Amino acid sequence: MDALIIEDEILASKHLRQVLGEAGDIKIIAVLESISETIEWFTKNPEPDIVFMDIHLADGSAFEIFRHISIACPIIFTTAYDEYALKAFKVNSVDYLLKPIEVSDVRNAINKLQGLSGSKELRTSLNNLISSYTKTSRYKKHFLIPSKGDKLIPVQTADLACFYIDSGVVKAISINGKIYNFDLTLDVISDSIDPDLFFRANRQFIISKAAIKDIDLWFNSRLSVNLKIAVPGRILISKARISEFKKWFGA
Repeated sequence: MDALIIEDEILASKHLRQVLGEAGDIKIIAVLESISETIEWFTKNPEPDIVFMDIHLADGSAFEIFRHISIACPIIFTTAYDEYALKAFKVNSVDYLLKPIEVSDVRNAINKLQGLSGSKELRTSLNNLISSYTKTSRYKKHFLIPSKGDKLIPVQTADLACFYIDSGVVKAISINGKIYNFDLTLDVISDSIDPDLFFRANRQFIISKAAIKDIDLWFNSRLSVNLKIAVPGRILISKARISEFKKWFGA
């Protein structure tokens, strides 16, 4: 059985490869780390027998992949989070594995998928899953930010220029330059805000379309995005994601 792994965390990828090696006759044909890399791979290669796909990738939610390409082979999603996805998975035939993944988990999931009637049923299950996920993940229009004492400060998402990581802490800067500390990861934030308005530039930054001042051509065919307010660090778009960024910005 040829398997494709889509996972951006090095340790998680290494662990999954080890588990698959112990689970049976499974050959790993490629390991991909991002949405853009996955889309490119599927346009150039035949589909594998099965895909193990992490939900949270470096450049956003894995569900974004299905907006660009169609995948007919069985998919087993992997996730370290259960706060929003598991209800959708439980009512569909497409399976999921909750990290840390064990050999028995993989064997049971493969047996489940092999027991389905065929690719049409798998496609229906995947479509139902994506539809269910989309309906249950309403984009946040407000955040409640913990402040000093026992206060929570309401902040409109549209007023935020960017989210970023600073010394291991996730923060956001508003259009007027006010800084807020968040107790959420950038992955979770990325999945909860409107992708038409915000773009995951890289591992450190999520930027607002409304906050972009101008863009510089940068070294190694990259783009450097300048916002209307000062941010701690340069916001770079890799060469591989320039087309995706331009498409997002022009939408």
